[in-house]
Amino acid sequence: MTTAAWVALGAVYFVWGSTYLAIRYAIESIPPLSSAALRFSLAGLLLCAFLAIRRGPSALRVTRGQLASAALIGTLLLLGGNGFVVLSEQYIPSGTSALLVASVPLWIVVWRAVAKDRPTAPMLVGVLIGFAGLVVLMRPGGGGAHNYVLGVVLVLIASISWAFGSVASKVWLTPPKDPFVASAYQMVFGGIGCGIAAALHGEHFHPGAITATSVWATVYLVGAGSLVAFSSYVWLLKNAPISTVATYAYVNPVVAVALGALFLSETITAAVVVGGLIVVLGVAVVIATERR
Repeated sequence: MTTAAWVALGAVYFVWGSTYLAIRYAIESIPPLSSAALRFSLAGLLLCAFLAIRRGPSALRVTRGQLASAALIGTLLLLGGNGFVVLSEQYIPSGTSALLVASVPLWIVVWRAVAKDRPTAPMLVGVLIGFAGLVVLMRPGGGGAHNYVLGVVLVLIASISWAFGSVASKVWLTPPKDPFVASAYQMVFGGIGCGIAAALHGEHFHPGAITATSVWATVYLVGAGSLVAFSSYVWLLKNAPISTVATYAYVNPVVAVALGALFLSETITAAVVVGGLIVVLGVAVVIATERR
């Protein structure tokens, strides 16, 4: 790959991996779904403004069908996918959350099978290996068992929603052709969805109570997490082999676990190590099979 591709891949590897730590800091004084709503609304509006200034307002013109598709995809990816991850970090370590999210490629295989894209036998083996790792990770660790299980369930729902949104965007829906325009609208609608969910969840947003740590974490999530890393990911999909891009599923959990242990003193239990390795092995089998 080119130097630019490696730089972009590095951003996806390490910036996305660090967002799990940033989320934990952001929800220190901002309610979880409100935090997600603020992050994606700001990122989406900033990207819309950038595109309008750089290419002209006409760049944002889309059909009603494309807008509806962007709204649904944004809801699935950013409310269902990221919103539930943010909720989960109230109950489980950020590193464990990242390891569970690493199962997304496995769920994508499941949804592709629903879309009649039948997986090969090696792919099914990889999925079964990965799901075995999820079972290990679902064992309650430190803290209350009930809250731990609730956190795990929330991340599994998030992973299933993200995978479904990813498959639906290619199979059943028609988002805007320009990936950056699509991303901008998806983030705006995802932010709106998170805001509505926050209201229904009974969250109360008190700006005066927000700590400096939460402010800087949110700024990082908007700028680095949503604009830099996500834009790098979109660019890589067009300029690098998909099998190489997909390797972020191996690296993000390692970065998240390391940062959680370093900055939050999260315990790395035997179940986390074993379960995480099994999940990554399953994902590796799926991606390697896809590459062939």
